[in-house]
Amino acid sequence: MTRTRQRRGQPAAAASIDRRATLLALAAGLLPSPRAAAATLPAPGSLAGALAAALGRGQPLVVLASLQGCPFCQLVRDNYLAPLRRDSGLPVVQLDLGSRAALVDFQGGAGTHDELLRRWRVDVAPTVLFFGRDGREAAPRLVGMAPDFYSAYLEQRLAAARRGLG
Repeated sequence: MTRTRQRRGQPAAAASIDRRATLLALAAGLLPSPRAAAATLPAPGSLAGALAAALGRGQPLVVLASLQGCPFCQLVRDNYLAPLRRDSGLPVVQLDLGSRAALVDFQGGAGTHDELLRRWRVDVAPTVLFFGRDGREAAPRLVGMAPDFYSAYLEQRLAAARRGLG
């Protein structure tokens, strides 16, 4: 769950705590090894097109709001979302906080990943969003990363999103 960067005037201890937490999680096996091959998720050019394809298959569109260099984002992507996409065909895409990559939103408006995520008030990475008809959120967001119960939380949100489609 990172979005923090050391800012001018911020104690170095805060950045040090983030590094220590990451190292402890890595040592405990909660995070993948930095040498492990990272999974990738597609970055859509058009959310409207991605949503139409998802709904055409009777599925919600799952969006991972990620942040470059975020170890918890990598954990969610590599261990949960990419395998679901690969094994069950779940429509999952990734948008990146801070990214200026071009994107067409659900209503056909142009912008960037970062602009859209800010409009959606996403300020924690990772955040997983579930979209249904008309680009409306079909289930509560899954904010942050709780390794012990993440799979159960994800399955609950997916079930709620699927129910919301019918």
